Amino acid sequence: MGALELLNRPGLWLLAGLGPLVLLYILKIRRVRVRVPSTWLWQAAKRDLMAKHPFKRLVAELPLLLQILALLALAFALSRPAQRGGRVQGDHVAIVVDTSASMGTRVGSGAAAGTRLDEAKRAAIEVTTALSPGSDALVIEAARDARLATPLERDAKHLRAAIEQLAPQDVEGDLGAAVALAADRLRGLGGSRRIVVLTDGALARVAPLAAAGIPTDVRTVGDAQENAAIVRMDVRAGVDPITKREQAQVFVMVQSFGTKPRDVFVTLAIDGKSEPVASRRVLVAPGEKLPVVLTFEPSVLDRGAGLLAQLSPGDALPVDDVAYGRVPAGQRMPVTLASRAPYSWMSRALDADPNVSLQRITVDQLATVNVDPDALVLVEGACPAEVPGHDVVIVAPPEGRCLGLDVGPVVEQPQITSWEAGDPRLRFLTMDGVHVARGRGLGALGATGALLRAGKITLIADASIPGRSGTIVGFDVGDSDWPLKASFVLFARNMVEQARVHRAQGAAGPVSTGDPLRVAVPAGVTSVKVEGPGMPERELPAKGGFAIVPATAHAGLYKVRWSAPRVGSVLIPANLTSDKESDVRPRPIAIDATAGTFTATRAPDAHREWAPWLALFAALVLALDVWWLTRRVKAPSPVKVGAKVGARA
Repeated sequence: MGALELLNRPGLWLLAGLGPLVLLYILKIRRVRVRVPSTWLWQAAKRDLMAKHPFKRLVAELPLLLQILALLALAFALSRPAQRGGRVQGDHVAIVVDTSASMGTRVGSGAAAGTRLDEAKRAAIEVTTALSPGSDALVIEAARDARLATPLERDAKHLRAAIEQLAPQDVEGDLGAAVALAADRLRGLGGSRRIVVLTDGALARVAPLAAAGIPTDVRTVGDAQENAAIVRMDVRAGVDPITKREQAQVFVMVQSFGTKPRDVFVTLAIDGKSEPVASRRVLVAPGEKLPVVLTFEPSVLDRGAGLLAQLSPGDALPVDDVAYGRVPAGQRMPVTLASRAPYSWMSRALDADPNVSLQRITVDQLATVNVDPDALVLVEGACPAEVPGHDVVIVAPPEGRCLGLDVGPVVEQPQITSWEAGDPRLRFLTMDGVHVARGRGLGALGATGALLRAGKITLIADASIPGRSGTIVGFDVGDSDWPLKASFVLFARNMVEQARVHRAQGAAGPVSTGDPLRVAVPAGVTSVKVEGPGMPERELPAKGGFAIVPATAHAGLYKVRWSAPRVGSVLIPANLTSDKESDVRPRPIAIDATAGTFTATRAPDAHREWAPWLALFAALVLALDVWWLTRRVKAPSPVKVGAKVGARA
């Protein structure tokens, strides 16, 4: 039998009504003077009416007992007595609560509506109240990573406060890591130990749970729900085949995890605007993956803005009904060419590409002229310490240090021997028949850093760093016959296409919730400010051309901005898009039976309230009291005197 607890103790104040009720029964009726011809009719009156004090002796009458019983029942009904579960055995208990995205699935309706995590939190609080005297407990949050919400604690109030602060995160959960952390925390403690796991069973990672020999109770919450989700979203720039105008092409993959066909609208909207830019109605069969393509023509001001794809009407799990992206920057790739030479072969090759927007400046202007943050920057004859833009190509640098590589002295007539045909920059081209009059050897970082070799000398090298692609050409293309070959134009096109791919991926590439953001920033930026959903604005350091933002707990748009040495910002979308986490149907939990004693049960309700039954009992008692007071008393039958006399005779 579980412990009984009063959830609303102030309701017992209704018991104060017992005093006035009893007082009404012991007060005498006020006497009234009346003239009568004789006192013979009043001889049967009660003696206490003749007493001089105002109270009479309390008589245990049935109406009084019924009214006291009804008042007691109403008082206890208002105090909400609840029966809790039985004791949780163990001197040290670890409570593991699943806070992955699926725990945000809605359950119930009306006033009783909530989420699966709400059910798990109520069950966890029940565990804290059912601890044996002298036992302590700790709480572990199982999201993408296991986190200790509170260390071992005996105070039930502190444990309850830690549990109440738990919230669902938009990430794939790792329940196995949380159970392993719980076992590690309890392993060195004396006495009996136990782990209690609260989850909905919709696990993205199906590795068996192992508790290192510690008894473990796995309690599941939630029930089966119909759910459809966006499990993938890609955005790219394209051209309308009819109008030949640039358009944004959005690819959305919708998947159903229900048992019935789902009729939904897939709507596309730009962040900050109420009107959708595209919409489509689709019918998704049970278990089907349905690709949906939406297109629209963005304006110049829409470039780089946030993009939202949404399913409507929504369902039990709201977080996977929305996916985020960025409006692509367009087909024309910004390229900045900084050169000291009056004539540039690179400029001539780039002018032949209609999808290139070329900006020509001098090397000295790199520090003063505004350069597009997504631009491909080519520098000829110099190697500045700080280069703006995204991808960078250095051609014919001077001897010394450049982008982390050593540039050697001039080598006459280097003979090309090999090149990396698998690298995107040298794809689809051949360097056969290309002659270089003079060039400088490059100290390539490792075997993969050398893109073009002349024996033991590296003529073209990869100088990329995290978040930024860098290429160094160790010779002036004018000192070779390369510009007369088709491979030179292909090289220029490959550089542009690689930069275009990097720009389409954004400053951080595709980001999943729970992963840290690696944000590419211009060289020289030492700090950035970041804000996003559930994250107040915070300042973070930047070094080496990128900044690292801690793991993102919620899906949405994250804005990263900087103010020195140049003002700039970038928008980064983070998405859940997980078919495993969106499948909210409870599934069997894999358990390593050799690593502990596991018990899998359905989590009981946090408590069983008796208030409705007590209120009903009080109403029945009051009804009985009314019936007793209003009943008709049957008069005694009259005595037939004549019949008795005749019988005696």
